[in-house]
Amino acid sequence: AKRGNPTGGPKDVKPPELIGAEPPDLTTEFKAKKIRLYFDEYIKLEDIQNQLIVSPPLKYAPQISPQGGASKVVEIILKDTLRENTTYTINFGQSILDNNEGNPNSFLSYVFSTGTYIDSLTVAGVVKDAFNKETDDFLTVMLYEIDTAFTDSTIYKSLPNYITNTQDSTNIFRLQHLKPGQYAMVAMKDEAKNNVFDQKTDKIGFIQDTVTLPTDTVFLLKLFREIPNYSVLPPGFAAANRIMFGYTGKNIQPSIELLTPIPDSIRTLIAKEPLKDTLNFWFTPFKMDSLVFKIYNETQVQNDTFSVKSRKLEADSLVLNPSHRGTLNFEEDFYLSATIPIIKLDTSRISLLNSDSLPMPVNLRLDSLENRLLFDFEKGANENYTIEMLPGALVDFFEDTNDTLSIRLGTSSYADLGNLRLNLGGAIRFPVIVQLTDEKGKMVREVYATEQRIIEFNNIDPAKYWVRVLFDDNKNGKWDTGNYLKKIQPEEVIYFLKLLEVRANWELEENFSVGG
Repeated sequence: AKRGNPTGGPKDVKPPELIGAEPPDLTTEFKAKKIRLYFDEYIKLEDIQNQLIVSPPLKYAPQISPQGGASKVVEIILKDTLRENTTYTINFGQSILDNNEGNPNSFLSYVFSTGTYIDSLTVAGVVKDAFNKETDDFLTVMLYEIDTAFTDSTIYKSLPNYITNTQDSTNIFRLQHLKPGQYAMVAMKDEAKNNVFDQKTDKIGFIQDTVTLPTDTVFLLKLFREIPNYSVLPPGFAAANRIMFGYTGKNIQPSIELLTPIPDSIRTLIAKEPLKDTLNFWFTPFKMDSLVFKIYNETQVQNDTFSVKSRKLEADSLVLNPSHRGTLNFEEDFYLSATIPIIKLDTSRISLLNSDSLPMPVNLRLDSLENRLLFDFEKGANENYTIEMLPGALVDFFEDTNDTLSIRLGTSSYADLGNLRLNLGGAIRFPVIVQLTDEKGKMVREVYATEQRIIEFNNIDPAKYWVRVLFDDNKNGKWDTGNYLKKIQPEEVIYFLKLLEVRANWELEENFSVGG
């Protein structure tokens, strides 16, 4: 005989099995307030708050045990008054696991009806993000019965008739035990988990047409984030001589009018903050207790008046931030962003030197909208550049100037970079925006094409990239999201199926067949 240690037998991979329920599953004329589910082994509940879906949804969440312990029984106490003649489904997702190995009983459901029969219709589909390659997890899919009480605004304030979640990486959903009828179908990334749509926080997708049950159609919902409706936030001092006005709204920039009389010697300037829905009201120093503003929008019948009290804050100082530090790509522009609006440029105080300290021609342009100074110059391979700025090169709104500044930049060898060529084909319609993104979805380059041609991304860093095509159907030069109330779907986005690897000193050519 050989000595040894007991192995304990094969690993338990079997999920807990439901062996009974009180009242029984598929009970009709249901009147109970408590449901008990019995399992063949000790179980625990995990992530029950996110996994549990009750359809139709309840106003008050049921009380479920065990919480934080192990048991062979799951108990559900209902706190709501149930609807008459309605089939209910309680889906546990993957929240019920065996206590030892954590094997889940996937998507276990308990069904009952307050009427005399169980509704039996089913509808299924897929939810995908309209823009991003990856789609969020735990998306909510809802059906609203189209009756005399239903309006487009119902999803903002009322619970749906039926509800389910996407519970795995495929983002497939299935709504079961439905009754015949006509419905509106909506998907959401319901951040507050309150089963109503909040435009400011939730993504949404919807089926344009009425869903009539029964049906064999498999539905596709494209999830998008709406541009919020126009609104303004209460303004406030951001610095001693700057008041910040936040707002929301598509292509809507409010107008600001100062109602408080100020001395004629005081200069003011209203400027948009780059990349933000924010307006800054700049003013030269003077003593005041408060300022009163009227904010209005010519396209909206809405005027807002705000009083902003003075605060003791430090004044803004002029800081110049370079777009690049170190290496500059051949295809990229170099610029300096300023923290205070620039009102004057003296090009004689700015020079560009190459590695031999010889001056180079450079075209300088002040972009007032983005409040930045653009440098346009010809770049050579394996070259080093020095940008030198003397005081007085830039003068800001407060008539302060820059300090002496020296910035060093360098370029790589062409052999250190790669090129990508794309041949677009298939069911493509122009114009399109072809974008190159990194593995996380951050846009690296883009090309706008109005007709059939080869798309080239030259001199790009060796890396792995995704390619996507954005269909600019309204020909405004950008991708547009959707709007539920206006029944506008987002513009189409298609990704190349495989991740492309671009290598140094290499040209990669791919055929991108859209729809084929």
